Amino acid sequence: MIGRYVTRAVDAQGRWSKPLGEFYHRWLSALFRPIRPVKDFLNGTWLGHPVHVVITDVPIGALTVSIIADLIGQPLVADVSLVIGILAMVASAVTGFADYTDVDGTARTRATVHSVVMTTALVLYVVSLVIRNGNPPDRLVPIALSLVAYLVLSVGAAIGGDLVYLIGTHVNRHAWRGAGVKWVPLDLGGLPDIPQGGPTKLKAGINELAVIRDGDRILAVHAQCAHAGGPLVEGSVVDGVIECPWHGSRFALADGHVRRGPAMYDQPAYEVRRAESGDGWETRRRPA
Repeated sequence: MIGRYVTRAVDAQGRWSKPLGEFYHRWLSALFRPIRPVKDFLNGTWLGHPVHVVITDVPIGALTVSIIADLIGQPLVADVSLVIGILAMVASAVTGFADYTDVDGTARTRATVHSVVMTTALVLYVVSLVIRNGNPPDRLVPIALSLVAYLVLSVGAAIGGDLVYLIGTHVNRHAWRGAGVKWVPLDLGGLPDIPQGGPTKLKAGINELAVIRDGDRILAVHAQCAHAGGPLVEGSVVDGVIECPWHGSRFALADGHVRRGPAMYDQPAYEVRRAESGDGWETRRRPA
């Protein structure tokens, strides 16, 4: 499989991509930390979907049109499409940098390689545009540069795709979790009752829940953050929302809705009631 060789080639870049990734992460985190609402917007919290993934289709489409227009002798169409593609690549990079601040380990290393490859493609496209702007009598060189840049772009796109499909970056951690309509027993793990305060980790079948109790009112969400799998039971609860200790995503306890990014997906929330037998508690997932 070609993908296997691409993966090996990317992993072999760790000697330079790891330290470069740490450098990138430091300055990007410092850049976005004071402007959290802007970062949330770039992440896609408002959209319920990663913005970066949406925007990256634009440069690929525009630059494909540019190549076709070059090959069939339509220079104006080719040049306009190239400008659109370059601007869209810049926009993609900005949203990608916002996402970059929340990745680590293998994901960060591969994201670093992805960013370097895409930056290389962008530079080649800019050089091609500059040459075109000079109205050369022969467009062979800028067209050749665009073709090489497109190949580099394709490799970068493949690496970016692997971040999602191979590693699971920004995949909803509850995508395959059944909604469930039946009430199931809540395992207190030896506790005499649900303790006041919280969050307390309790089990309901195969699911672990973060349960918060305030008098007779009991709220619960899944214990694993939808964004990157962080432990919500180690998070803090303020004004009816729970905050993930890893990246600071916040979810409303009443319905699991995202209140602050970088999470883009709602958190599964659960109803809790006294068991019909009167002994213990039971729970079921709330409708989305």
